[in-house]
Amino acid sequence: MFAEHPLRRELNDEVHARPPLRIDGPALVLHLACLRAPGDNAGQADLRFIADLAQHHGAPAPDPASRYGILPRGETQLKWELHTEFTSYTLVMPRPDIKAENLSWADLPQDARTLASQCPGQVVAALLLEFRAGPGMQQTGEMVAALFPSGDTVASSVGEKSAEVWTDFRLDATGPNATGLGRMLLINRALTAGRAGRMVQRLLEIETYRLMALMSLALTRRTNPTLTDLEARLKALIERTATSEVQGDAGDRQLLDALTRLAAETASLGTATRYRLSAGSAYAELVMRRLSDIREGRVDGLSRLSSFLDRRFTPAMRTCDAFLRRLDQLETGIDRASDMLRTRVDVNLQAQNAALLSDMESRSRTQLRIQEAVEGLSVFAISYYLIGLLKVVTEGLFPSEDAHAHKWLAAIAVPIVLGAVWLGVKRLRRAIKGH
Repeated sequence: MFAEHPLRRELNDEVHARPPLRIDGPALVLHLACLRAPGDNAGQADLRFIADLAQHHGAPAPDPASRYGILPRGETQLKWELHTEFTSYTLVMPRPDIKAENLSWADLPQDARTLASQCPGQVVAALLLEFRAGPGMQQTGEMVAALFPSGDTVASSVGEKSAEVWTDFRLDATGPNATGLGRMLLINRALTAGRAGRMVQRLLEIETYRLMALMSLALTRRTNPTLTDLEARLKALIERTATSEVQGDAGDRQLLDALTRLAAETASLGTATRYRLSAGSAYAELVMRRLSDIREGRVDGLSRLSSFLDRRFTPAMRTCDAFLRRLDQLETGIDRASDMLRTRVDVNLQAQNAALLSDMESRSRTQLRIQEAVEGLSVFAISYYLIGLLKVVTEGLFPSEDAHAHKWLAAIAVPIVLGAVWLGVKRLRRAIKGH
């Protein structure tokens, strides 16, 4: 019917990408986010791992060009997604035995532990979310203390009071069943299977993007001393440029070399940090957006998730933003210092040119005086030879005359010849100057 663009269907299906899983009834949800190995931007190792899982469970292998998929594993479902720099795995395990009033966490099945141990890459986020159904249940202090012994529990009603989420943002690192996982409890009040899946996905994304964003904080702390040193060096260079401590071409070359090294080190630091800092800012924005999407409400006596993150997470991201601003200001300062040094070099060059022109003018005046002196001597020299030539001519034309007559004739001719030669040289000089 019409000539279709080769990307039309891919663009149209993008809005349907990454559909959430349906969760109907109590379940355990294991979520892992694994950083891919450097150089594996396309996630080839992860795709091979997923293909092996699909083959093991008798499912078709994923398309090498696909970025997400759902792999059935018996009663459980595994949803995988390839993101820009990490791959996420979400394993949903139905657990009818989980009761709303349980005072302990459900055991993690062995096949889930095996999956977690086999995932390629380095795990950044590992969260075990327990989905319980409790329409009329009320949480007790005993239950909260048993599930979250740290005492830092935060909770929110979500989905316009359709569910409640509880967590302490800590890792399970104690006890006989310790797994090193983060723990989150979601108690369903009125969520349908589809809404429950979307709510779980948003909560998992909050945890994943929170930790991915905080990776920029670790980089900031590690590179902050380097940035501070570069700022101190720039300040010293500006002070040396502004004072008379260094003079001359040699001093300017030293300043230029130091400024060039500083600019190169700053560019290297920017190259090493800008991507991570920019990605951290993008992840932090996604965290705030997901917090807005879950439509939080308050649970009596406890802080909401957004309030907790605003106190702990937001300052960390502001530190990263401040680091990035300092880096930008450092680069701007280097540019200004370069302009200052360039201005200083230009001024020195103009002074040198002025001194050179003055010296050239002095030499020209000296040469002019020498030339005038030479011209005066040349008048006498030319006159001398002309008078001698006139004397020879008169002696040849009048050989019998008295020798004294020849001398008198030469004496009379001297002033006439001198005047004529002087006038001739003067007219010749005027003609040359006119040209």
